[in-house]
Amino acid sequence: KRSQVKDLIDSLYNGYPVGYIITWKNHDVMTKDGSKANGNLILIDGQQRITALMAAILGFGVLDDDFNKVYIKIAFNPMVDILNPADKTERFAVQDASHLRDKRWIPDISELFGKNYQQGTFELSYANVNNIMDITKVFQVIGRLRGIINRQIGIIELARNLELDEVTDIFVRINSKGTQLNQSDFVMSKMAADSEHGGNILRKVIDYFCHLAAKSQFDSQIKKDNDFESTEFASKIHWLASNNEDIYIPDYSDMLRVSFMYSFDRAKISELVSLLSGRDFQTREYRAEVIEDSYNKLKNGIIKFINEYNFKQFLLVIKGAGFKSNKILNSKMTLDFAYTLYLKLRDDPNIQQGQIKALVQKWFVLSTLTGRYVNSTESAMSRDIRQISDKGFNQFAKETEASVLSDNFWEVTLPQNLETTSVNSPAFNTFLAAQDFLKSNSMLMKGTTIADLINISGDIHHIFPKAYLINNGIDTRTRYNQVANYTYLDTQINKAISDDSPRDYFGKILKQCQDKNVKIGNITDENELKINLSENAIPENIINMTVNDYDDFLIERRKLMAKMIEKYYKSL
Repeated sequence: KRSQVKDLIDSLYNGYPVGYIITWKNHDVMTKDGSKANGNLILIDGQQRITALMAAILGFGVLDDDFNKVYIKIAFNPMVDILNPADKTERFAVQDASHLRDKRWIPDISELFGKNYQQGTFELSYANVNNIMDITKVFQVIGRLRGIINRQIGIIELARNLELDEVTDIFVRINSKGTQLNQSDFVMSKMAADSEHGGNILRKVIDYFCHLAAKSQFDSQIKKDNDFESTEFASKIHWLASNNEDIYIPDYSDMLRVSFMYSFDRAKISELVSLLSGRDFQTREYRAEVIEDSYNKLKNGIIKFINEYNFKQFLLVIKGAGFKSNKILNSKMTLDFAYTLYLKLRDDPNIQQGQIKALVQKWFVLSTLTGRYVNSTESAMSRDIRQISDKGFNQFAKETEASVLSDNFWEVTLPQNLETTSVNSPAFNTFLAAQDFLKSNSMLMKGTTIADLINISGDIHHIFPKAYLINNGIDTRTRYNQVANYTYLDTQINKAISDDSPRDYFGKILKQCQDKNVKIGNITDENELKINLSENAIPENIINMTVNDYDDFLIERRKLMAKMIEKYYKSL
């Protein structure tokens, strides 16, 4: 984080220890760009600190989570030490606009370490703009800052005669003690270090595919990698550069998880680490043939994952279930399992190809509604993968549906799950998907669907206006922000409703149904109004409701929302 970069610079400035960097020098080992290390040091531990120093001191750009190049500029205030070194005021800060305006701050410390820095000239200029008479102090403080380049950072250099597997094992052991890296990171490191079985190439496939999924412009960078372009995989991922879908943007953990589950019928990524190391789970021995077999299986899973037809068809399956926007998709794990299921069903001779879409859609909705893969994710996935393998999917799905989607779920549990203020709750998002699937018009509008508002220009608004409820004593967020009081609404309609009670603004709509003088929305027929209310799971008696009816309204609407979700699920 930027604040941590600032803290690192502050620690160096004060002479505090910042931990050890662990490196390895081996001329023959292949680095992840495909070249040999030659005389370069390979960084085993300390990447975040090295990256932070290069960004803050050298001014290098770094890639953020979305693969955009960003610059982390650290500002420094010498006046703290010039006026009162004992002052506890922050000396360093992540640069913002205020540091560019305030002459006391050097807005970017990298200019003190650049080629254009001129000692003496810079200090005199700073002293002049800040009216400092004692220039010696300016020299001392800025000299102390520049002195961080001479601070000692401990380096442990691993022996060059160590084998690659030994170094990889050191990396895994060191990082397994912290929380920064997960098992997917260990798999990626294992793959990068294995050129014998093509792991280094598979790692590139995963890395490049995920880059492309997030930023299609990255395709030009990939094409500069001649070694990769000569592999069988290059032609299998370039299609992604023209893909504009954003409902499923996998990262390397997602790719590894899906590929692993598909090929191995396992879900715990730590087991993939062991398999790529050669562990035989039957004999508990480590054998070379297990490594080769594991890489072959993983390769097959990755090829299935990146296949253009598979990926695009899976997205159509999810969109066909009403989940057409990433706004209402809040569980990557659920998507991962659904994609795994899609791939496995395509290979299942007992499943008719025409059934796959509906089967995956129903399972995705079931697992979303029940939060099946939210907690104890790998354990839940492992259990399901195993049972699908043992029983076949149809039998497994039938038993699971009977167990978790009973009448009690639809009538009691689901309405209770809708008693929430979170617009990201699985139940509310599934309700929106149901409205999309059932082609529901938005409230008080015919011809404008909920899907239009979600995907283009709509916002979530209150059915009982927020200001109206607050003005009438319902002034706690947990009461007026209930999702049962939410609907996607056209902005102009929301403005026309203003702060009126439902009885008042529905009174205007009933009047426009009689005199055809449109004031709110475009509904001019009472039957159309009833249909519109039903499409939005809103009780018909809302037309007479005031604040006194608010709690009853919430109870009734939750029931109607649950019934709509049930109808939707059973229609898939």
